[in-house]
Amino acid sequence: MKERVILAYSGGLDTTAIIPWLKETYGFDVICVCIDVGQESELEGLEERAKYSGAEKLYILDVVDEFCDDFIVPGVMANATYENKYLLGTSFARPLIAKKLVDIARKENATTICHGATGKGNDQVRFEINIKALAPDLKVIATWRQDEWTMQSREDEIEYCKAHGIDLPFDASSSYSRDRNLWHISHEGLELEDPSQEPNWDHLLVLGTHPEKAPDEAEYVTMTFEKGVPKSVNGKEMKVSDIIRELNRLGGKHGVGIIDIVENRVVGMKSRGVYETPGGTILMEAHMQLEELILDRDTLAFKKIISDKFADMIYEGKWYCPLREALQAFIEKSQERVTGEVKFKLYKGNIIKAGTTSPYSMYSEELASFTTGDLYDHKDAEGFINLFGLSMKVRGMLDGKREK
Repeated sequence: MKERVILAYSGGLDTTAIIPWLKETYGFDVICVCIDVGQESELEGLEERAKYSGAEKLYILDVVDEFCDDFIVPGVMANATYENKYLLGTSFARPLIAKKLVDIARKENATTICHGATGKGNDQVRFEINIKALAPDLKVIATWRQDEWTMQSREDEIEYCKAHGIDLPFDASSSYSRDRNLWHISHEGLELEDPSQEPNWDHLLVLGTHPEKAPDEAEYVTMTFEKGVPKSVNGKEMKVSDIIRELNRLGGKHGVGIIDIVENRVVGMKSRGVYETPGGTILMEAHMQLEELILDRDTLAFKKIISDKFADMIYEGKWYCPLREALQAFIEKSQERVTGEVKFKLYKGNIIKAGTTSPYSMYSEELASFTTGDLYDHKDAEGFINLFGLSMKVRGMLDGKREK
């Protein structure tokens, strides 16, 4: 028997070219594994394409619900956001994909896993460190880092496929580099490689419309959460994956969740991309609106620190490590009372708060009111201010003496 390699397969140009290249270069039997994390139409025709490209077998694994429940939900609980904007769409999926690649490698007695992530990107890091954590004995081939891989552009890959009798509808001059799952879609390449250029919004957007072309009327939406987990949209209870689908529809319609960002990659360079995360943006905002009503000041402030670290770890691919597990344990503890309803309206890219309620609300109208009540005596603030600002007062006094 020939040695078997598991190829992380998307059906795109890179992984299509990799199939004959692996057979030709190493003599492998190629087993393609496509992990369905919500790519939708991108999965059409994959089996036929993989086989006529030379693959022995194709697995398509539907892990959408696992993706949502075990990876996205912890991120929502954490409000995990990288560099203040990026909601980690690609990053959430990579550790799950790595886990499934390892599972199929064990099932097929494969010795090697291959991926088509570039040598300049984050995904090579995410795939490989997670594979190392789960199966340190398996070898990894990263095609773009191999000396034998001589293709340097999409044009080269198209010519290579044609030379091997693979005629595919890929146009190097008009295709963005995209990654899609249920949570988001990312866009890189073409005019986006120049940060001085505005994106070609009409050509680029997939999940929705630009705010300028969104409806002129706002739309009200209500959501409920239970212990930090989303439970319903507009009164209809749904599993998390269906909630995200519905919010994607609503958010896309109203131009919500489009960001244009220059981010700092793990490998040290800056890259520019456009991300569409309509449902995820709504879900995160609704969750944060509920948390601000419920969490006490100290927990909310410390959770922000934890959330930033959690986001960094997800971005870097460090899912299967003890610190991520420990951070998540804190995050889940913080969510025990994050239960309630959030109402907001969507309007031309905006999510506008329209009322939040919770049985665990820490907001007291009696305390917050300007009217004097029994719970709070305005005079008590004087002693607090004297003690709270004591060190600043002492410093000012001593500086004054030194100046004299």
